[in-house]
Amino acid sequence: MDAFIQLFGNLLIFVYHCFDRIVIHGYLGGLSRPEQAVHFFRQVVGVAAVDKEVLSRRTADYQNWVEAFAHNHGLPIEWAEKGVRKEDHVLPWLRRMTKNNAYGVYFIFKSMEQGATFRITVPKYPTADPCYRILAHQRSRFTHFYFYVRDEVLGPMVIRVASFFPFQTTYYLNGHSFIEQELSRAQIGFRKNDNAFLAVDDVAALQAAADRLSPDIIRKRLDYWTLILGPKFSAKERKAINLSRFYAIAQIEYCRNFIFKRNFPIHKLFERACELGLWRLTADKMAAIFGTRLHRRHRGKLASVIDRIEHGHHVYRAYFKNAFLKQYEKFSTFLRNELCSNNLTDFGLKKGLDHLDAVRQTFQAITGRFTGFQAQWLNVHAEFPLLQRIALPITIGAVRYPGIKIHETRVIRLLEVLLHGSTYVGGWTAKEIHAAVLATFHLSDRAYGLNQLRYDLRKLKGHGLIERDGSRYAYRLTAKGVQVALLFLLFHKRLCGPLANSRFHHRPDPQHRPNSRLEAAYHRADKAIEHIVDVLAAA
Repeated sequence: MDAFIQLFGNLLIFVYHCFDRIVIHGYLGGLSRPEQAVHFFRQVVGVAAVDKEVLSRRTADYQNWVEAFAHNHGLPIEWAEKGVRKEDHVLPWLRRMTKNNAYGVYFIFKSMEQGATFRITVPKYPTADPCYRILAHQRSRFTHFYFYVRDEVLGPMVIRVASFFPFQTTYYLNGHSFIEQELSRAQIGFRKNDNAFLAVDDVAALQAAADRLSPDIIRKRLDYWTLILGPKFSAKERKAINLSRFYAIAQIEYCRNFIFKRNFPIHKLFERACELGLWRLTADKMAAIFGTRLHRRHRGKLASVIDRIEHGHHVYRAYFKNAFLKQYEKFSTFLRNELCSNNLTDFGLKKGLDHLDAVRQTFQAITGRFTGFQAQWLNVHAEFPLLQRIALPITIGAVRYPGIKIHETRVIRLLEVLLHGSTYVGGWTAKEIHAAVLATFHLSDRAYGLNQLRYDLRKLKGHGLIERDGSRYAYRLTAKGVQVALLFLLFHKRLCGPLANSRFHHRPDPQHRPNSRLEAAYHRADKAIEHIVDVLAAA
């Protein structure tokens, strides 16, 4: 992690890490097993025979309560349509709640889904107790309610409640929503898009808010909304049996986010990371990143792939058992490394909500090692299409400047004169530059006129390679212009010309070369190019 920031810190605005998506299951501890359900209905409720009608009455009571709750609070309640993303459908209602700074339930979905319940059967043979029934766990398809809530602490969240006994619940949270609420409460300015912070006034406060998300905060809010929206139990039932919920983490994501100053480096870094990740992320290195040792009894996936979620949006994934690391770019300046786990036992962690801090520490270490490996891979020469970018025309305001081609002799001559005359503090006037170009290259005024020079100066100024000295019509190279001029001249006179001569015309005999360091460097370059050609041919 530190190596990545050290190598690319000049390209970054800030970095932060936090929990992203968290999915939590809620179980009624006193009603989860068949024997507990029998005890509850026979000893607490006072029902002699626990049959289907008993469970159906509980289901009907809860479904009627949800319908009445939606009617009394003016909430829309609809069946989820196939192929329609729920979050996109309810977005207008969430925006309305956010605009009014209101909190509470703003939408309810009904959906037929698979869920856990009990199967009741009559014994095949008579028993001493005529009311004896056999209860067993079963998964069946029935109605689930999705409550879309805007909470004042956790932000937007979703609560799914099963309408069949034992009324299991599922909670969908997002760590970025919690951070947003914390920053808003502290009146710290930020810019957030979807589940990513792209700008913030205080980076330390952002990271501190991310680290404050704790099991106690989550449990308190989940207990509150479960009491309001969950199935109802009488005071007698609550007193007789433990009806508190046990919260277990079903899926959790932890991300490291890198916000860059510009789009260009992030896109190139991501492309390079994908190429090197597929090539260099071997099984042993993948196991080292995930903090384990590879052995024959390894179960689950161990692979790296590139997925295309949609056109132009690729995601790099490294799979490990029931977890995976993924990397993707977003919003032009945003790069994210994210670890997602669907089974915490893969990392030797317990799934109870109380162990959230241990999950944070383990996932921080894994994402940190992944970022450290990438820092080593990316610390290489990458392609920068300088010639291609400068050759394209640009528009500044209403003025369009033509591109600059590296094969334009006039531009090469002009850059060479400006580079040698860059020690002039006040810059050169157009007439002085014109006279220097004519004298240096033995040209006539007819071959290269003053108007032609002014046209070339206009192109260089439009691309930011030269600047005027205040209000005077005197020109000098900018810092960018000096580097471009050096690259152009070195490419033309010192690199491309001699190497092209060796490749296509005549290659000097290395046994009889003069005692010159420059000639020795050319011969080494010839050998390197020959080696690259051979490697590419073999690939």
